[in-house]
Amino acid sequence: MSSVILSVDERVALAWNALSTVEDPEIPAVSILDLGLIRFVTARPNGDLQVGLSPTYVGCPATEVIRGSVKDALKNAALGGFQVTTVLSPAWTSDWITAAGRQKLHAYGIVPPERSVANMREVLRGDRPVACPRCHSVETETLSEFGSTPCKALHRCRACLEPFEYFKCI
Repeated sequence: MSSVILSVDERVALAWNALSTVEDPEIPAVSILDLGLIRFVTARPNGDLQVGLSPTYVGCPATEVIRGSVKDALKNAALGGFQVTTVLSPAWTSDWITAAGRQKLHAYGIVPPERSVANMREVLRGDRPVACPRCHSVETETLSEFGSTPCKALHRCRACLEPFEYFKCI
């Protein structure tokens, strides 16, 4: 029985591939890579992989579930030793959501953030209309600044009357 020795680059690539299968527990339509939660995968001097995980915000209740899913994916990929570290600086921003992630959010019925913001007033959207992900009308209203999770706001379309969530720009 022979064992295959993988190069560091191969292990890192396989780790990224394994992480691409980890869904966000609150929004299963997107992966944690789509959301930009994995900041890096590197090899440490001892050969272990180090994976940097950024929560969407400090105190996000899904962070520990995500951390467990990351560890499970890496264990199942049989890549050897690894360490998952929390990366708080720079803080996660909705700018890190990939183009594919934005498309998946929209298809799931969650309006993705349009652009980065500079202050809390902009996080709360100000007067910008949010288009309905179903009928695309901008005749919408905010029902609550908090949706099913604190990172989303609850809206309703006045045209089709459907409720939908808006992923806040952070």
